[in-house]
Amino acid sequence: MSKESLFLNDLYASWLTRSEGMDLASQRDMFEEWHLPTIEPIDVTYEEVTANGVPATWAKPLGAAEDRVIVFTHGGGFVTGSRFSHRKLAAHLAKLAGVHALIVDYRLAPEHKHPAQLEDCMAVHKWLRTQGYKAEYTATVGDSAGANLAISTAFELASSELPTPAAVVTLSPWLDMEIKGLTVESNDAVDVLAKRAVLEMMREMFLSEPADATDPRANPLLNDYTDFPPVYVSVGGYETLLDDSRRLAELIEKMSGEVVLDVVDEQQHVFHFNAGRAPEADQALSRIAQWLRPKLGLA
Repeated sequence: MSKESLFLNDLYASWLTRSEGMDLASQRDMFEEWHLPTIEPIDVTYEEVTANGVPATWAKPLGAAEDRVIVFTHGGGFVTGSRFSHRKLAAHLAKLAGVHALIVDYRLAPEHKHPAQLEDCMAVHKWLRTQGYKAEYTATVGDSAGANLAISTAFELASSELPTPAAVVTLSPWLDMEIKGLTVESNDAVDVLAKRAVLEMMREMFLSEPADATDPRANPLLNDYTDFPPVYVSVGGYETLLDDSRRLAELIEKMSGEVVLDVVDEQQHVFHFNAGRAPEADQALSRIAQWLRPKLGLA
């Protein structure tokens, strides 16, 4: 583990200490600090847009292919996070891949429970089609809860008989709303942030009923991955949610689908936030970009 990667560890530790007794509004303000580990990428411009009523931010690297796009859905347990907390991370990946990124500010729980978030993602993809962006030149990308949405959106598009994205990228995905993964317990001592109590609290705010934990639209581990787009899974070895990534890869492999599972030793939940700061994050994002470019028709 590089000393640079410890920046994120320290940030997470401070959150757990500071969050005790905090109201939700204050927690959301605190989670906006998620951008702090990420060094601002150079030669990237940003543009605020409204996509079918959903606020979003374009990240446009200089010289990137203008007709290729990654739709980035931010993490934060469906309860916190925003396009602002994640714009630099999305921009790093977009720059490495040579494409544009659209970072989506979907509605948050508990004010808007499942499936409001999925509905917003669908609205964004429908808007992209009206703007001339083709599905075969689009990828869905997300971290943590946003990775859940990146997968679920592809399924929702297919079930609506709409074109599906060319690829899906998940960073430290949180998929299992039943929270049954073995690493929730076995990695508890080394994962600084994603403790069971935190996951349970966010799940309760996200879902309307306990039974929704087994709704495939909220729990992608209960879906059928036959004919699903290629998937790249990048996850830290210290994560309590590591088992979610492993089970996802197993499901896709079982259906003879294409999946890459990249486990980076000793790294925390969404260690990719150390982009521009730590070699583990930069190298992981570079591997993703190299995999993603040909999926989007780029050499």
